[in-house]
Amino acid sequence: MKKHNNRKLRYWTLLAFAAMAMNLNGQDQQGWRGPNRDGIYPETGLLKEWPAEGPKQLWETDDAGKGYSSPVIANGHIYITGMNEEENKEIFSAYTMDGQKQYTIVYGTPWLKSYPETRTTPTIVGTMAYVVSGTGEVVCIDTESGDIAWAIDGSAKFGVKTGIWGISESPLVFDNKVIFSPGGDQTAMVALDAQTGETVWKTEAFGEICNYASPLLIEYKGKKQIVALTGKRVMGVNPDDGKVMWSFDDFGHNAEEHGWEKISPNTPLFKDGKIFVCNGYDMNSFMLQLNDDLAGVELLWRNDDLDTHLGGFVLVDGTIYGSNWLNNSKGNWVAVDWMTGETKYNTDWGSGKSKGSIIAADNMLYCYDEKRGYVGLVKASPEAFDVVSQFAIKKGQGPHWAHPVINDGVLYVRHGTALMAYLIK
Repeated sequence: MKKHNNRKLRYWTLLAFAAMAMNLNGQDQQGWRGPNRDGIYPETGLLKEWPAEGPKQLWETDDAGKGYSSPVIANGHIYITGMNEEENKEIFSAYTMDGQKQYTIVYGTPWLKSYPETRTTPTIVGTMAYVVSGTGEVVCIDTESGDIAWAIDGSAKFGVKTGIWGISESPLVFDNKVIFSPGGDQTAMVALDAQTGETVWKTEAFGEICNYASPLLIEYKGKKQIVALTGKRVMGVNPDDGKVMWSFDDFGHNAEEHGWEKISPNTPLFKDGKIFVCNGYDMNSFMLQLNDDLAGVELLWRNDDLDTHLGGFVLVDGTIYGSNWLNNSKGNWVAVDWMTGETKYNTDWGSGKSKGSIIAADNMLYCYDEKRGYVGLVKASPEAFDVVSQFAIKKGQGPHWAHPVINDGVLYVRHGTALMAYLIK
């Protein structure tokens, strides 16, 4: 009888692991900048204009902890990372859809030097959440129980090499792999088993700092590849074995002058074999064409107007939209043609507003001014930066660096410890 029970236990244990593996392999991830990491949210029927005071606020909470990360909506809940009250630990919190906190757990140690607020936006696959702390701990959290399923010290294990802003990666998760980019002298990128945290593969090392940008999984000509940034290059990595298929480090005449190794915060855009890369501090932007065998790239064009600082960019109907960097507190809003690199407009928002983050949905742009905290509803047209409606975020503290999120007709905006939800449908 005892042997029979042991066999049954082993059977159900194996069945549970098999179900978890199917879950991790079969479900799309939810996380950084939407389902495709491109800032596009697949919503329809959204308002094309807001009331003068802004869209209806559904709720707000001020207990998310300090952070620059975005909320993620999955499984009927809202998940977000922040710092604890003592500001010496990173926390993961779960909320109901009406903003009631269900639980908070500590999962790691934040970057405590320049701008220590939490950076990592959780990646949710099934019921599991994956995060990376500012000091390099990679952690898997069971969102149903609120328990840590596994955790590794990426810094100790892989010799993380950081810049002055620590680690800012939101992990890429697919095919039962969690991608982490430690940089340094051991490896530029690693894949971890999503169920156990064990190392699956490591890329070669370039001896550069880790990136501040989260990697992107692309598919072209029937093959998949990870596109990622290191301190000084863009690279394409085979997702099966970690082989670096190509790298590109010609960032133009401003690269050496401004110290490229310190500033790579934006996830590239990809479409039809073309890879758009853009970063601030006068680093400007460029377009690469991926070879048919995914083993190389060639430069198509450069643009000297769009050099997004922290806020990302979106592609809508053949035009790239984003903001540029004039200095750390000032920037314009820019539109660039995807195919040619021609600047369509380069304009000031006005009234003291600055650069910021951008997402898109239902053929409208949602721009979040990082300086004064205004959220603007803008027509996605290359003809002009046409702000239809706007309102100010008045809760929270610090720079308005968290990227907004749209889910089921609701706009979520995070500012420091504050998280707010607005009905936009």
